[in-house]
This record gives sequence, structure tokens and C-alpha cells, in this order.
Amino acid sequence: MKTRPEADFSSPLCQPYEVRQGEHGVLLMHGFAGSAAHMRPLAEGLVQQGFGVRTINLPGHATTLEDMRRCSWQDWLNAAKEAFREMKEQYRFVSVTGLSMGGCLTLMIAEQSDPTAIAPISAPMGVLNRWFPLARFAAPFLPEISWQARKDDALTPDYDLGYTGFPTKSAVDLRRIIHEARDNLCAVTCPVLCVQSSGDQVITPDSADVILQGVRSKTKGVLRLESVPHVCTISREGTRIVQALGAFFRKAEESERA
Repeated sequence: MKTRPEADFSSPLCQPYEVRQGEHGVLLMHGFAGSAAHMRPLAEGLVQQGFGVRTINLPGHATTLEDMRRCSWQDWLNAAKEAFREMKEQYRFVSVTGLSMGGCLTLMIAEQSDPTAIAPISAPMGVLNRWFPLARFAAPFLPEISWQARKDDALTPDYDLGYTGFPTKSAVDLRRIIHEARDNLCAVTCPVLCVQSSGDQVITPDSADVILQGVRSKTKGVLRLESVPHVCTISREGTRIVQALGAFFRKAEESERA
């Protein structure tokens, strides 16, 4: 691991990315403390397969930690729902995918609406950090958590753009998002493809299994990756994820057409 500069959110890769084409659009959402850059390679890969795509920066992300502090879990959910609503007006078919917290938001959209298919990627149903549940108690005394920026050789550096810290209260909001997504899994009926890596050291290893056991979808499966980190969308497995999601979304589209 080597030190790297703080993320430069002025990079074009951090900006929302949209390509309108075809009848099937895909909404892509980054995770907690991340940015749209984490979803850019996946979005570009799906464009090559003929999908329309849209990535977003969730409220309080890719700006400053002070902006993040002013946002709540409801702001993140509302932004996700609004982006989905807008895409429903633009496309006949709309699928949704998201990384980490974005995967939980993906599940929440499916719990409340009708996407063609969803693909939660590294979506936590639990977090391995044993201090995570204590964030609500620590927030009044420890307003912010930060760490030295590091370069992870397993990730593509140009896309590895996110905060090197977060407001402690935001961790409380993240925990709420996880619980909301998990508690309502039975409301999901659309096709579901979970993506999870054996090398993920952030989320509980049974997260994908919990999701698949909880949803009521007839079509569901899991793409298991080997030894890549939590932010697998910008890892060496990125191409495999693109291929799997593209095929899964097309199959769901064909089923919906029938």
C-alpha cells in the first residue's frame, strides 16, 4: 500500500455520466463516501452493450465532508428514487445497480417500485467493523473519522476517487440504510443478481446469501468474485461484472417483453 494524493473531485471521472440510447436504461449508484467514478467503468461497459446509462453523485458526496454532514439517509434515498423516476420516463426498461450503500439503495428502489432487474454489488447486510454499531454513541464526541489516503494496487487508481473519512453521524445514517434495506427484502420481486467478492473485508460474508434468501424474486443468482476488494467495480474483475450484468439485464428485458 502506498500513499496517494487526496481525491481530486474536479476530475471528469467524478462527474455524473449519462448516455441515452436504446430502450433499456441502467441507473448506477456509488457507495458510502465514494463517487460516480467508482461506477464509471461499469457504465461505459454497459454502453458498449447497447444500454443507456446514468451515474449520479449522491447528496454530500464528491464535494466536502461538511456537505456530507448536512445530508441524511433520506436525502440519499430520495436522490436515488428521483433518478429512477426520471429514467422511467426516458426508457421502456430500467434496471438498477449500485455498489455497497448504493447496492442497499438499489434494493430499496426495488422494494418500493418496479425496476426491470437489479444488481446489488458488495451490498452490506452487515458490516465487519465491530465499532460500526457504536457510531451513534460516538458521534457527539467524535464528529469525524478520517484516515491517511492510501493507494490500493488492486484498484484502478484513476477511478479510485472518494473521501478519506466521513462524519460520524453519516455512519449512523449508513446503518439505517442497511437496516431499512434488509428489513424489507420480502418486497423485492424483480430479477436479482448479487455480486460479492471473497476478498471483501468490509461487509459480512453472508450478505449476498441474506439478500437472496430474503427476496421473493423468481429469478435470482449471485456472481462470486475471487480475492478483489470491496470496491470491485474498479478492480481486475470489472470486465466480468460488466458481462454478467449486461447478460442478466438483457434476459430480464426479454422476459418482460414476453
